[in-house]
Parts: sequence; structure tokens; C-alpha cells
Amino acid sequence: MKRRLAFLSILVAAMLLGACGAASPSFRSAEILPSLSGGAPSAPEMAIDSAMVAPGEAGKAVYSGEPVSQERLVIRNANLTLVVQDPTASVETISRMAEEMGGFIVSSNLYKTALGAGNVTVTQGTLTIRVPADRLDEALQTIKAGALEVRSENISGEDVTQQYVDLQSRLRNLEAAEEQLQEIMGSATTTEDVMMVYNQLVQVRGEIETVKGQMQYFEQSAKLSAITLELIPDAAAQPLQIAGWRPQGTAKAAVEALIRALQFLADAAIWAVICVVPIGVIFGLPAYFVVRAIRRRRKAAKAPPAAA
Repeated sequence: MKRRLAFLSILVAAMLLGACGAASPSFRSAEILPSLSGGAPSAPEMAIDSAMVAPGEAGKAVYSGEPVSQERLVIRNANLTLVVQDPTASVETISRMAEEMGGFIVSSNLYKTALGAGNVTVTQGTLTIRVPADRLDEALQTIKAGALEVRSENISGEDVTQQYVDLQSRLRNLEAAEEQLQEIMGSATTTEDVMMVYNQLVQVRGEIETVKGQMQYFEQSAKLSAITLELIPDAAAQPLQIAGWRPQGTAKAAVEALIRALQFLADAAIWAVICVVPIGVIFGLPAYFVVRAIRRRRKAAKAPPAAA
């Protein structure tokens, strides 16, 4: 029995190695197990992939030599750098558009940065959304229509049809190996043999879940396209441009400096009224009366004595 189970383990290991290939052939368990259990051996018939067979006479499968047509699986993504009037408002508008199209927001980030020699603080942002692949062009047109300038645009497409077909073939082989392992476990009698087959079964099931996860990733990526956006403020709103002189930016910087100066004067007046004046009254009035009394005494001492 141990020799038989050891041989079965070697067979399953060979099948696992075959399952790791893209489209390796497998043997049907119904024809292998009888010969291992002592029955009359039969010539193994190679299982042919369903994508490579065509119906023949009397319901028999006939090898056609040509695979059936496979729907192309293409992942399309886009990256844009846009100049907008208000990055915060643009993030809200684009996020709402993605949700209305049936997509969702992947990530959103707004941050402050200083521009120009005057260290003027402006808001920039990055945004990643996913929209249905069949509405990618519509989404891009809507996004660009709300921008002041498109500085860069990159649309990429990746055909993952071959990788997806390979994963399908690998999944079929792994599922066939899982069925054979379950049958082998049913014929095991000792605890050692059961544990040996169980460990192989756990490994196969783990690989099945991994393959299913990769297939799901390809399906979702092809169904929903990713759009990554970099949003920067309007170039005319910046106080200084390295490439040349911008009167709009200079005028804006002057207005901001005037406002800051007026704010400083207003803050100083508020401090003077609330803090400085009361302190001056508290300490200034006693000092004033003391100085006045001293001056009067000095004048009285210097004055000539009054006539009798």
C-alpha cells in the first residue's frame, strides 16, 4: 500500500509540475486510478483542451488543430498632467464624474507647495480614478474640457489575452489534480498516507486561489480603466515665472503684500487698544502725578519768601 501511495504521490507531483505550464496536457483520472488499484491497465488517453476540439460523429471529440476565437483582453490606462484654476474644486468635480459613470476613486491627495521667489503657497493635487473601459475616451474628453491646459497626456494599452488564456489552462489542470488527490485520499488507509496526500491537496488549493486571483485582477483591470491625474494651479496665478515676466503674477504679489501690510497695521492697532493703552493708563497716571508733585515742590523751594 505504501509503495502504491508513493507512486501516486510521484504522479501527483508530476501533474503539479505540468499544471505550472501554460497549457500542458493532463491524463484523465478515470483511466489512471483503475490501473493503480489493481484493475486491468488501459492505455492512457490524453485529454484535449476544449478550446482545441470540435464535435465529430457519434458525439466523439475530434481534434481540429485550430483554437476557437478568444475575446481580446486589453487593459487601457491614462496619465494626464493638467493646469486647472482650482485643484480642490477639480478633484471634487472629477470624482463626482467617475461615480456617475459607474467608476470609483482609487486615491486622492491635496497638498500645499511654495512657488516663486515670494514663496507664495498654492494647492496642488493628484487623483486616480477608475471608469468603465468603454467610457474611457468620454471621461478623458470631459476631464480635458474642464482644464485650462493639458501639459501631458499618455494613454497606454496592454493586451493580456495570452496571459489570461494561460491562467485558464493552468486552472483547469490544477482543478483536475485536486479531484485526483481527493480520490487518492479516499483510498488511503493509514494516517501517514492521509497526511501526505492532504499536504499535496492544500498546496494545490493554494495555487488554485492564486490563479483565480490573477484572473480576477486581469478581468477587473480590463473592465475598469485607471486614469491618473496631476493637477497644478493656473500658471497665470503664480507670482513669478522662470521662463519670463508675468505682469499678472507681479500685480497679484503686490496686492497680497499690500493686504499683508494693512493686516499688520490693523493687528498693531488692535494690540494697542486692547493691551498697550490699559497698561499705559495703569502705570502712566501714577507716574504723571508723582512727577508733577516733584516739580511743584521744586518751584516752591526756589520761589522768594512772601513779604510780611
